[in-house]
Amino acid sequence: MGLEDANANDAGFGARIRSALFWRSGSQILSQMVSWVATLAVIRILDPADYGLFAMTQVVLNFAAFLNGYGLVSALVQAPTLESHRLRQAFGIMLLLNGGLAMIQLALAPIAAGYYAQPLVADLLRVQALLYLSTPFISIPEAIMGRALDFRRPALVNLIAAMASAAVALGGALSGWGVWTLVFAPIAGFWVKGVGYVLATGFRPIPSFDFRGAGPMVAYGISMLGSQLFWIVQSQSDIFIGGRALSAHDLGLYAEALFLTQIFVSKFIPPLNDVAFPAYARMQSDPGRIAWSFCKAVRLLLLLSCPIYLGMAATAGPLVETLFGQKWLDMAPFVAILALAMPFMTVQVMFAPVSNALGRPGITARISAIGAILMPLSFLIGIQFGAIGLAWAWLGAFPLLTLATARLAGAPMGLGLLDLVRAAAPGIICSVLMSFGVMALDSQLPPLPAPVRLGVLVPAGGLFFLAALMIVARESLAELFRLVIRRAPPEQAPA
Repeated sequence: MGLEDANANDAGFGARIRSALFWRSGSQILSQMVSWVATLAVIRILDPADYGLFAMTQVVLNFAAFLNGYGLVSALVQAPTLESHRLRQAFGIMLLLNGGLAMIQLALAPIAAGYYAQPLVADLLRVQALLYLSTPFISIPEAIMGRALDFRRPALVNLIAAMASAAVALGGALSGWGVWTLVFAPIAGFWVKGVGYVLATGFRPIPSFDFRGAGPMVAYGISMLGSQLFWIVQSQSDIFIGGRALSAHDLGLYAEALFLTQIFVSKFIPPLNDVAFPAYARMQSDPGRIAWSFCKAVRLLLLLSCPIYLGMAATAGPLVETLFGQKWLDMAPFVAILALAMPFMTVQVMFAPVSNALGRPGITARISAIGAILMPLSFLIGIQFGAIGLAWAWLGAFPLLTLATARLAGAPMGLGLLDLVRAAAPGIICSVLMSFGVMALDSQLPPLPAPVRLGVLVPAGGLFFLAALMIVARESLAELFRLVIRRAPPEQAPA
């Protein structure tokens, strides 16, 4: 396989985790910086209706993606040992699954276009079927990296793929491709990443269609299908419901507000979970150690993310006008509401790697089932009030889903609700105090151009947050500075 598995009992295991976090998160940050520059430039060129049409296609892609075989990848990472033949079997299964999905999407394309009453959606979906064919070349190398906790080699690949996608996006927007810009850019990024991952990990993409002995791997993957399906229902039902009731313009405003507010949770939490899952899997015999590590991760991530979320809510108007331009200004109310729901989503999505690493994917499935009922019902109620009702549905429903997740997923590792509240409190409390300070300052400022106003409020918010940390969470501030220093966890989770 080219890379050796990590060992939780090895003296260098903690250092290996920190190295994995550094390379995985570092490459993600650099890649996202490249992507955001291109995205903001493209958004200023394209129209909200283009993003509304693209959002309609994403519902179909994401509904089909739960069958793309990524549960097999989790099985490869979670397995105590792994032979090269098993990798070839998994690669063969992934080729068959994703080739079949591409064919199914070709058949479903006109049906989806009819549902949305948008004929162009069919053509977009036909071309997007190319995305599935890249999945096997990305997923199997990801399993190899995950087991080894070695993310240094693919870091450069992620950056090159982001640059390729950004180049296609900018070129397409400037060439007048319209919505097709949003289609071809990710296709370019996915295929560059697939080829690069194969080269970086040394994986030989030679499939095996002799599936004898692959039963346990397939069974584990199938056990995760339920949770993946429920997650797709939960996460895509807003666009599915709104796409039929709203104009492409209004749907585009909502979809891009969701994109902006979910940047941290959708772009930075998954790379951390990529590291957390194999790390927890290597520690699965010590639930107390997992609980201690999980609480520390929640505390530090909310210290980093909550100021961003609540800062977005407090500065939504000048933020949207500065980043997106005047024609997107109607998006600001959506951003202000959705940003307040994101701290709950950040905590909620951190639980899945723990349950899966402990060999309890059924818990993840139960949680996803709750979300698949709660969120669509909330969206059905919210859509009665238009696009803004979808935003309020997030804020009303996601705290309840996070509470249910903490109760169900926390039990196997001995994590109580009070433990979670204590871990989350410093980031949330200090960010709330910061947002009040920012809004008070904003109310006193004279009329200013949006970039200037934002340039005043952002550094002021940073100072308010630092002051709040010094007053009410000094130890959390010190822990943030000690992040790079190894500290041995206690044998049992704190009471």
